[in-house]
Amino acid sequence: MSTPGGTMAAWRLTAYGAPVSLQEVPVPVPAEGEVLLEVTAVGLCHSDVHLLDSPEPMAFDVPFTLGHEVAGTVVAAPGDPALVGRAVVVHGVWACGTCDRCRSGRTNYCTGRGRAVGGGIGRDGGLARYAVVPVGSVVDATGLAPEVAAPLTDGGLTSYHAVATAADRLPASGGRVVVIGVGGLGHLAVQVLRATTAAQVLATDTHPPALDLATRSGAHVVGTPDDLRAELAPHGGADAVLDFVGADATIALGVDLLGPGGDLVVVGSGGGSLDFRKGALPQGVRVSAPFWGTAEELAAVVALARAGHLVPEVEVIGFDDVPAAYERLRRGGVLGRLVVDPRHTGPPAGSSVTTRGQGGR
Repeated sequence: MSTPGGTMAAWRLTAYGAPVSLQEVPVPVPAEGEVLLEVTAVGLCHSDVHLLDSPEPMAFDVPFTLGHEVAGTVVAAPGDPALVGRAVVVHGVWACGTCDRCRSGRTNYCTGRGRAVGGGIGRDGGLARYAVVPVGSVVDATGLAPEVAAPLTDGGLTSYHAVATAADRLPASGGRVVVIGVGGLGHLAVQVLRATTAAQVLATDTHPPALDLATRSGAHVVGTPDDLRAELAPHGGADAVLDFVGADATIALGVDLLGPGGDLVVVGSGGGSLDFRKGALPQGVRVSAPFWGTAEELAAVVALARAGHLVPEVEVIGFDDVPAAYERLRRGGVLGRLVVDPRHTGPPAGSSVTTRGQGGR
Protein backbone atom coordinates (compact mmCIF):
# COMPACT_ATOMS: atom_id res chain seq x y z
CA MET A 1 0.00 0.00 0.00
CA SER A 2 1.62 3.24 -1.13
CA THR A 3 1.98 6.22 1.17
CA PRO A 4 -0.20 9.16 0.08
CA GLY A 5 1.21 12.65 -0.38
CA GLY A 6 -0.06 16.13 -1.11
CA THR A 7 -2.65 17.89 0.99
CA MET A 8 -6.01 17.10 2.54
CA ALA A 9 -8.97 18.93 4.09
CA ALA A 10 -9.20 18.89 7.88
CA TRP A 11 -11.63 20.30 10.43
CA ARG A 12 -9.50 22.24 12.90
CA LEU A 13 -9.65 24.23 16.08
CA THR A 14 -7.87 27.46 15.15
CA ALA A 15 -8.81 29.66 18.11
CA TYR A 16 -10.80 29.15 21.29
CA GLY A 17 -14.29 30.55 20.97
CA ALA A 18 -14.13 30.40 17.16
CA PRO A 19 -16.16 28.10 14.88
CA VAL A 20 -14.59 24.91 13.62
CA SER A 21 -12.50 25.74 10.54
CA LEU A 22 -12.01 23.70 7.35
CA GLN A 23 -8.37 24.03 6.27
CA GLU A 24 -6.09 22.44 3.73
CA VAL A 25 -3.12 20.78 5.46
CA PRO A 26 -0.31 18.47 4.35
CA VAL A 27 -0.93 14.74 4.53
CA PRO A 28 1.18 13.73 7.56
CA VAL A 29 4.20 11.48 7.22
CA PRO A 30 4.77 8.85 9.94
CA ALA A 31 8.11 8.57 11.69
CA GLU A 32 9.57 5.53 13.42
CA GLY A 33 7.18 4.53 16.21
CA GLU A 34 4.16 5.95 14.37
CA VAL A 35 1.61 4.70 11.88
CA LEU A 36 -0.35 6.52 9.19
CA LEU A 37 -4.07 5.78 9.13
CA GLU A 38 -6.61 6.29 6.44
CA VAL A 39 -9.47 7.43 8.65
CA THR A 40 -12.62 5.41 8.02
CA ALA A 41 -14.78 6.87 10.81
CA VAL A 42 -14.44 9.48 13.54
CA GLY A 43 -16.89 10.16 16.33
CA LEU A 44 -17.94 13.63 17.40
CA CYS A 45 -18.13 14.36 21.10
CA HIS A 46 -19.30 17.02 23.54
CA SER A 47 -15.62 17.38 24.49
CA ASP A 48 -15.05 18.85 21.02
CA VAL A 49 -17.73 21.44 21.69
CA HIS A 50 -16.15 22.30 25.06
CA LEU A 51 -12.87 22.95 23.24
CA LEU A 52 -14.46 25.05 20.51
CA ASP A 53 -16.60 27.11 22.88
CA SER A 54 -14.06 27.71 25.63
CA PRO A 55 -14.19 31.47 26.41
CA GLU A 56 -10.54 31.41 27.50
CA PRO A 57 -7.49 29.68 26.03
CA MET A 58 -7.05 26.14 27.34
CA ALA A 59 -3.80 24.28 27.94
CA PHE A 60 -3.59 23.02 24.37
CA ASP A 61 -1.75 24.99 21.70
CA VAL A 62 -3.78 25.75 18.56
CA PRO A 63 -4.29 25.04 15.73
CA PHE A 64 -4.91 21.30 15.65
CA THR A 65 -7.25 18.91 13.87
CA LEU A 66 -10.21 17.79 15.96
CA GLY A 67 -11.56 14.25 16.25
CA HIS A 68 -10.45 11.95 19.07
CA GLU A 69 -12.73 8.94 18.39
CA VAL A 70 -10.85 7.42 15.47
CA ALA A 71 -11.14 4.23 13.47
CA GLY A 72 -8.98 3.65 10.43
CA THR A 73 -6.88 1.40 8.26
CA VAL A 74 -3.09 1.41 8.58
CA VAL A 75 -1.52 2.54 5.29
CA ALA A 76 2.08 3.03 6.48
CA ALA A 77 4.00 1.73 9.49
CA PRO A 78 7.76 2.40 9.23
CA GLY A 79 8.63 0.23 12.23
CA ASP A 80 6.13 -2.60 11.70
CA PRO A 81 5.13 -3.19 8.06
CA ALA A 82 2.96 -6.13 9.14
CA LEU A 83 0.42 -3.61 10.44
CA VAL A 84 -0.29 -2.22 6.96
CA GLY A 85 -3.84 -3.00 5.90
CA ARG A 86 -5.08 -3.66 9.43
CA ALA A 87 -8.30 -2.12 10.72
CA VAL A 88 -7.64 -0.41 14.04
CA VAL A 89 -9.03 2.05 16.57
CA VAL A 90 -6.94 4.64 18.40
CA HIS A 91 -6.52 4.92 22.15
CA GLY A 92 -7.02 8.64 22.76
CA VAL A 93 -4.50 9.18 25.57
CA TRP A 94 -1.04 9.24 24.01
CA ALA A 95 0.87 8.23 27.11
CA CYS A 96 4.62 8.53 27.65
CA GLY A 97 4.99 4.88 28.70
CA THR A 98 7.69 5.61 31.26
CA CYS A 99 6.15 7.56 34.15
CA ASP A 100 5.01 5.84 37.36
CA ARG A 101 1.38 5.83 36.23
CA CYS A 102 2.24 4.24 32.89
CA ARG A 103 4.50 1.62 34.46
CA SER A 104 1.66 0.63 36.78
CA GLY A 105 -0.69 0.24 33.81
CA ARG A 106 -2.69 3.43 34.45
CA THR A 107 -1.84 5.04 31.12
CA ASN A 108 -4.99 7.17 31.12
CA TYR A 109 -3.50 9.06 34.08
CA CYS A 110 -0.06 9.51 32.49
CA THR A 111 1.93 12.36 34.08
CA GLY A 112 4.58 12.53 31.36
CA ARG A 113 2.57 13.18 28.19
CA GLY A 114 2.84 16.96 28.36
CA ARG A 115 -0.09 19.32 27.92
CA ALA A 116 -1.74 17.55 24.99
CA VAL A 117 -3.89 14.51 25.75
CA GLY A 118 -3.65 12.97 22.29
CA GLY A 119 -5.06 13.16 18.78
CA GLY A 120 -7.94 15.63 18.62
CA ILE A 121 -7.15 17.06 22.05
CA GLY A 122 -3.97 19.08 21.67
CA ARG A 123 -2.54 17.04 18.79
CA ASP A 124 -3.84 16.52 15.26
CA GLY A 125 -6.79 14.13 15.34
CA GLY A 126 -8.97 12.26 12.92
CA LEU A 127 -11.29 14.79 11.25
CA ALA A 128 -9.37 14.41 7.99
CA ARG A 129 -8.65 11.67 5.45
CA TYR A 130 -5.39 10.67 7.14
CA ALA A 131 -3.91 10.80 10.63
CA VAL A 132 -0.59 9.89 12.22
CA VAL A 133 -0.74 8.20 15.61
CA PRO A 134 1.75 6.44 17.91
CA VAL A 135 1.98 2.73 17.13
CA GLY A 136 1.41 1.96 20.80
CA SER A 137 -1.99 3.66 20.65
CA VAL A 138 -3.55 1.44 18.00
CA VAL A 139 -5.81 -1.46 18.97
CA ASP A 140 -6.85 -4.10 16.48
CA ALA A 141 -10.49 -3.67 15.41
CA THR A 142 -10.68 -6.33 12.71
CA GLY A 143 -14.23 -7.45 12.08
CA LEU A 144 -15.98 -4.30 13.33
CA ALA A 145 -17.69 -1.80 11.06
CA PRO A 146 -15.84 1.55 11.31
CA GLU A 147 -18.95 3.44 12.42
CA VAL A 148 -19.33 0.99 15.30
CA ALA A 149 -15.63 0.91 16.16
CA ALA A 150 -14.98 4.67 16.34
CA PRO A 151 -17.35 5.50 19.24
CA LEU A 152 -15.86 2.66 21.29
CA THR A 153 -12.66 4.66 21.73
CA ASP A 154 -14.26 7.27 24.00
CA GLY A 155 -17.96 6.59 24.47
CA GLY A 156 -17.35 2.90 25.01
CA LEU A 157 -14.02 3.15 26.82
CA THR A 158 -15.03 5.93 29.21
CA SER A 159 -18.18 4.01 30.10
CA TYR A 160 -16.22 0.78 30.60
CA HIS A 161 -13.69 2.49 32.86
CA ALA A 162 -16.48 4.14 34.87
CA VAL A 163 -18.10 0.76 35.46
CA ALA A 164 -14.75 -0.79 36.39
CA THR A 165 -14.16 2.01 38.90
CA ALA A 166 -17.16 0.87 40.94
CA ALA A 167 -17.31 -2.84 40.11
CA ASP A 168 -14.75 -3.94 42.70
CA ARG A 169 -17.14 -3.06 45.53
CA LEU A 170 -20.35 -4.49 44.12
CA PRO A 171 -21.76 -7.30 46.28
CA ALA A 172 -21.42 -10.91 45.17
CA SER A 173 -25.13 -10.96 44.34
CA GLY A 174 -24.52 -8.20 41.79
CA GLY A 175 -26.17 -5.35 43.66
CA ARG A 176 -27.89 -2.38 42.09
CA VAL A 177 -26.32 0.27 39.87
CA VAL A 178 -28.00 3.48 38.73
CA VAL A 179 -27.11 5.20 35.44
CA ILE A 180 -28.07 8.89 35.34
CA GLY A 181 -28.12 10.33 31.82
CA VAL A 182 -28.68 7.79 29.04
CA GLY A 183 -27.01 9.61 26.17
CA GLY A 184 -23.91 8.94 24.10
CA LEU A 185 -22.06 7.38 27.04
CA GLY A 186 -24.86 6.34 29.37
CA HIS A 187 -26.47 3.88 26.95
CA LEU A 188 -23.09 2.19 26.53
CA ALA A 189 -22.61 2.05 30.30
CA VAL A 190 -25.92 0.19 30.58
CA GLN A 191 -24.65 -2.36 28.06
CA VAL A 192 -21.27 -2.71 29.78
CA LEU A 193 -22.99 -3.29 33.13
CA ARG A 194 -25.20 -5.98 31.61
CA ALA A 195 -22.24 -7.66 29.91
CA THR A 196 -19.69 -7.55 32.75
CA THR A 197 -21.65 -7.58 36.03
CA ALA A 198 -24.61 -9.33 37.61
CA ALA A 199 -26.01 -6.02 38.85
CA GLN A 200 -29.58 -4.86 38.46
CA VAL A 201 -29.30 -1.81 36.19
CA LEU A 202 -31.57 1.16 36.83
CA ALA A 203 -31.57 4.15 34.49
CA THR A 204 -33.08 7.61 34.49
CA ASP A 205 -33.09 10.61 32.18
CA THR A 206 -35.28 13.67 31.65
CA HIS A 207 -35.89 12.91 27.96
CA PRO A 208 -38.37 10.16 26.98
CA PRO A 209 -36.35 9.05 23.91
CA ALA A 210 -33.36 8.47 26.20
CA LEU A 211 -35.49 6.28 28.45
CA ASP A 212 -36.47 4.26 25.38
CA LEU A 213 -32.78 3.93 24.53
CA ALA A 214 -32.07 2.73 28.07
CA THR A 215 -34.67 0.00 27.64
CA ARG A 216 -33.23 -1.05 24.28
CA SER A 217 -29.77 -1.10 25.84
CA GLY A 218 -30.88 -3.58 28.46
CA ALA A 219 -31.69 -1.63 31.65
CA HIS A 220 -33.84 -3.61 34.07
CA VAL A 221 -35.64 -0.58 35.51
CA VAL A 222 -36.18 2.64 33.57
CA GLY A 223 -38.04 5.64 34.90
CA THR A 224 -38.15 8.87 36.85
CA PRO A 225 -36.09 9.51 39.97
CA ASP A 226 -39.18 8.68 42.05
CA ASP A 227 -39.53 5.35 40.22
CA LEU A 228 -35.93 4.53 41.10
CA ARG A 229 -36.36 5.62 44.73
CA ALA A 230 -39.30 3.25 45.09
CA GLU A 231 -37.32 0.39 43.55
CA LEU A 232 -34.26 1.01 45.74
CA ALA A 233 -36.01 1.73 49.05
CA PRO A 234 -36.29 -1.94 50.19
CA HIS A 235 -32.57 -2.38 49.57
CA GLY A 236 -31.27 0.71 51.38
CA GLY A 237 -30.21 2.48 48.19
CA ALA A 238 -27.96 1.78 45.24
CA ASP A 239 -24.55 0.16 45.46
CA ALA A 240 -23.24 2.53 42.80
CA VAL A 241 -24.43 5.54 40.86
CA LEU A 242 -22.83 6.47 37.54
CA ASP A 243 -23.60 10.11 36.70
CA PHE A 244 -23.07 10.90 33.02
CA VAL A 245 -24.38 14.45 33.37
CA GLY A 246 -22.44 15.91 36.29
CA ALA A 247 -24.77 18.85 36.97
CA ASP A 248 -25.74 20.04 40.43
CA ALA A 249 -29.14 18.37 40.18
CA THR A 250 -27.81 14.99 39.01
CA ILE A 251 -25.02 14.88 41.59
CA ALA A 252 -27.57 15.62 44.32
CA LEU A 253 -29.83 12.90 42.90
CA GLY A 254 -26.92 10.45 42.92
CA VAL A 255 -26.24 11.11 46.59
CA ASP A 256 -29.94 10.71 47.36
CA LEU A 257 -30.15 7.34 45.60
CA LEU A 258 -26.89 5.94 47.01
CA GLY A 259 -26.77 3.53 49.92
CA PRO A 260 -24.10 3.25 52.66
CA GLY A 261 -20.73 2.08 51.38
CA GLY A 262 -21.69 2.86 47.80
CA ASP A 263 -19.82 4.51 44.95
CA LEU A 264 -20.66 7.84 43.34
CA VAL A 265 -18.90 7.94 39.96
CA VAL A 266 -19.17 11.34 38.27
CA VAL A 267 -18.34 11.15 34.56
CA GLY A 268 -20.27 14.06 33.07
CA SER A 269 -18.84 17.57 32.91
CA GLY A 270 -22.02 19.47 33.71
CA GLY A 271 -20.31 21.84 36.15
CA GLY A 272 -21.97 20.51 39.29
CA SER A 273 -20.38 20.41 42.74
CA LEU A 274 -20.65 18.19 45.77
CA ASP A 275 -20.87 18.93 49.48
CA PHE A 276 -18.18 16.59 50.76
CA ARG A 277 -18.49 17.38 54.45
CA LYS A 278 -18.48 14.46 56.87
CA GLY A 279 -22.13 13.59 57.47
CA ALA A 280 -23.35 15.13 54.22
CA LEU A 281 -22.99 11.80 52.41
CA PRO A 282 -24.09 8.26 53.26
CA GLN A 283 -21.56 6.43 55.45
CA GLY A 284 -18.58 4.92 53.67
CA VAL A 285 -19.34 6.46 50.28
CA ARG A 286 -16.50 6.60 47.78
CA VAL A 287 -16.54 9.44 45.25
CA SER A 288 -14.54 9.33 42.01
CA ALA A 289 -14.20 11.30 38.78
CA PRO A 290 -12.63 8.81 36.35
CA PHE A 291 -10.97 9.87 33.11
CA TRP A 292 -11.20 7.87 29.88
CA GLY A 293 -9.52 4.43 30.21
CA THR A 294 -6.43 2.42 29.31
CA ALA A 295 -5.43 0.83 26.01
CA GLU A 296 -5.92 -2.59 27.63
CA GLU A 297 -9.46 -1.60 28.58
CA LEU A 298 -10.07 -0.42 25.02
CA ALA A 299 -9.06 -3.89 23.79
CA ALA A 300 -11.62 -5.35 26.23
CA VAL A 301 -14.27 -2.94 24.90
CA VAL A 302 -13.52 -4.02 21.32
CA ALA A 303 -13.85 -7.65 22.41
CA LEU A 304 -17.29 -6.93 23.92
CA ALA A 305 -18.35 -5.30 20.66
CA ARG A 306 -17.11 -8.24 18.59
CA ALA A 307 -19.14 -10.57 20.81
CA GLY A 308 -22.26 -8.46 20.24
CA HIS A 309 -22.50 -7.23 23.84
CA LEU A 310 -21.72 -3.60 23.02
CA VAL A 311 -23.48 -1.86 20.13
CA PRO A 312 -23.31 1.94 20.02
CA GLU A 313 -26.35 3.79 18.73
CA VAL A 314 -24.88 5.88 15.93
CA GLU A 315 -25.88 8.26 13.21
CA VAL A 316 -23.41 8.42 10.31
CA ILE A 317 -22.89 11.80 8.66
CA GLY A 318 -20.72 13.13 5.85
CA PHE A 319 -17.55 15.20 6.14
CA ASP A 320 -19.28 18.42 5.10
CA ASP A 321 -21.84 18.07 7.87
CA VAL A 322 -19.38 18.56 10.76
CA PRO A 323 -20.29 22.21 11.64
CA ALA A 324 -24.02 21.43 11.68
CA ALA A 325 -23.36 18.32 13.76
CA TYR A 326 -21.48 20.32 16.40
CA GLU A 327 -24.43 22.70 16.54
CA ARG A 328 -26.73 19.75 17.20
CA LEU A 329 -24.47 18.66 20.04
CA ARG A 330 -24.62 22.18 21.49
CA ARG A 331 -28.42 22.07 21.43
CA GLY A 332 -28.55 18.64 22.98
CA GLY A 333 -30.28 17.18 19.96
CA VAL A 334 -28.26 13.94 19.67
CA LEU A 335 -29.44 10.73 21.31
CA GLY A 336 -26.47 8.41 20.72
CA ARG A 337 -23.18 9.14 18.93
CA LEU A 338 -22.57 11.09 15.72
CA VAL A 339 -19.95 9.46 13.49
CA VAL A 340 -18.32 11.13 10.49
CA ASP A 341 -17.28 9.16 7.42
CA PRO A 342 -14.47 11.38 6.03
CA ARG A 343 -14.54 9.50 2.74
CA HIS A 344 -17.91 11.06 1.91
CA THR A 345 -18.69 14.76 1.60
CA GLY A 346 -22.46 14.38 1.85
CA PRO A 347 -24.52 11.93 3.89
CA PRO A 348 -23.12 8.45 3.13
CA ALA A 349 -25.33 6.11 1.18
CA GLY A 350 -27.47 4.11 3.56
CA SER A 351 -26.59 6.27 6.59
CA SER A 352 -28.90 5.51 9.46
CA VAL A 353 -29.29 5.21 13.17
CA THR A 354 -28.04 1.87 14.48
CA THR A 355 -30.23 0.62 17.31
CA ARG A 356 -29.45 -2.12 19.74
CA GLY A 357 -32.88 -3.61 20.03
CA GLN A 358 -33.95 -5.30 23.26
CA GLY A 359 -30.51 -5.81 24.70
CA GLY A 360 -28.43 -6.80 27.63
CA ARG A 361 -26.72 -10.02 28.51
